[in-house]
Parts: sequence; C-alpha cells; structure tokens
Amino acid sequence: MIAYYYDQLHTWGKEDEYFMELLQLSKAKKIADLGCGTGRVTIELAKTGYEVTGIDPNEEAVHRAQSKENAELVSWIIGDSKSLTINSYDAVIMTANVAQVFITEESWSNVLQDVFTALKPGGQFIFDARNPQARAWEEWQKDETVEQLQDIYTLDLLLYWDEYEGLDRNVFTFYEKIKNVNTGITHEAKVQLIFRSLEEISSALKKAGFTTVNAYEDFTFQTATNQAKSFIFHCIK
Repeated sequence: MIAYYYDQLHTWGKEDEYFMELLQLSKAKKIADLGCGTGRVTIELAKTGYEVTGIDPNEEAVHRAQSKENAELVSWIIGDSKSLTINSYDAVIMTANVAQVFITEESWSNVLQDVFTALKPGGQFIFDARNPQARAWEEWQKDETVEQLQDIYTLDLLLYWDEYEGLDRNVFTFYEKIKNVNTGITHEAKVQLIFRSLEEISSALKKAGFTTVNAYEDFTFQTATNQAKSFIFHCIK
C-alpha cells in the first residue's frame, strides 16, 4: 500500500537530475531501470527519448507507475534482476539506494551477475548507495516527523511516520507506517537497508566482471572518499 503514496513523500530532486546527466554523458540508448518503483525516473527517461524498461517486484508500485501520464512510453515488468534480458542494454540503473535492499551476500552477488549478463559489451551500470561511515541512521532515528498525506482514492487524510528497530551489524531495520485518520486503520511496511563500504562494493563489482569501476561522491563528479554521505558507482562491462 505504501507504493501508492510514495510520490507524495519523494518528489523530483538533485539526485534524479544527477542520474539524468550521467546517463546523457554515457551516450546510452536502451536502458533498464531496476527497482523502478513508481516510475518517477523511468518515465522521465522515456520522455527524453531513451528506450526504457522499468522493472520492480512490487506489483502495486508498477501499477501506480502504469497509471501515470506518458507511462505508455515504458515497457513495464513486475519482476527482479532475473527479468533482465541477456546482452540487451546500454545501461542498467538503480536509483534511490535500491542497491541497499539486497541484504544477503547471495542476493547482492546474484543481482550484480544478472546486471553484468544483461549489459551489452561496453554497457554501463549506474547506482547509488549510502556510505556507512556517514552513519545516516543516527539522524534518521532522531526524526519523529509525522507527514500528512492524502488517500489518492478517497481523499482521506493520512498520517505517515517511521518507527526504528535499529542497526544490527550493517543492516538497519525500520517500519514505514500510514494511518487513515477517518478509519483509524494503520498499515505498515518493513524496510531493511544494508550499508556496505566503498571497498566492499568496488570489490564485489570487480568480482562480477566489471572492468572499470568509478565511484563519485554526493551526486557530484568528484572521486568518492570515505567522507562522502553517498557513493555513486559508474561501472563498465
């Protein structure tokens, strides 16, 4: 259910502009947006002229994306990295820290291998992830903000907030909660994000077969350091 209100919480920002700029520089034509969610970036890419496939395992998120203006420009798939077509894409992207949802080493390794196999020779893999040394979860746990949203069907007032379980080793667990003020019904979604170091991610990418692994920091084109809040990886097959 959270998928239907995602766009009220997450509007277009500098991170999205950065991915658009990086893709423009990449000269890619055929792109897969893996973990596309509700399609904010996916549809914008298609409007720009790219041939785009949006893939996400969340059926509600994909349906929400398909209901948007210009959604017909995108090929939508309810699935995961195994849904990628072999040797087909100039670029595969994962935005909004999607890389951090693969909390087991097996799932992370499988995704990297699936992406590598799906790219054409010279194809590019672009994604972001938060730097564990920035310890973002410490600020998150201080946040007691309750957002006001609107039910997209009934127009009822909704309240949204996060509750935090905390960090266990390198995995942070929290719960997204939405309460309908009129009905009193509360829904929740469990979210787990893993924090991997710059070195761990770079090593995994090279092990998957990527010959060039560039890392930038904080949505700039400066080489990533361990002082960054976020890493952006630009890898070439």
